[in-house]
Amino acid sequence: HVQLVESGGGSVQAGGPLRLSCVASGYTGSKCIGWFRQAPGKEREFVSSIRADGTASDADSVKGRFTISRDNAKNTVYLQMNSLKSEDTALYYCAARGLLDWDYWGQGTQVTVS
Repeated sequence: HVQLVESGGGSVQAGGPLRLSCVASGYTGSKCIGWFRQAPGKEREFVSSIRADGTASDADSVKGRFTISRDNAKNTVYLQMNSLKSEDTALYYCAARGLLDWDYWGQGTQVTVS
């Protein structure tokens, strides 16, 4: 079965960087992978995604600060987050695209910016 495991979250001061990783397993080929986040009391929101061919898409709130990338040989997608702000504090999830929607989700990794 498809499994996604996030890592790299933690606590960081405003302005600092963090890099999140998402390791995927349980399927052949490459899927579109996305990063989402959910802050306390708020709905989950899209952050960034990357297709199998490397085409990336970012939310306006993170453009110029976050960079998504992938290493298909390692089945890993990264989210490099720079110039972090307090409003970036959230639980970050990675998800894999299925036939019609984001069908597969990881458990999340917490990012706290103070």
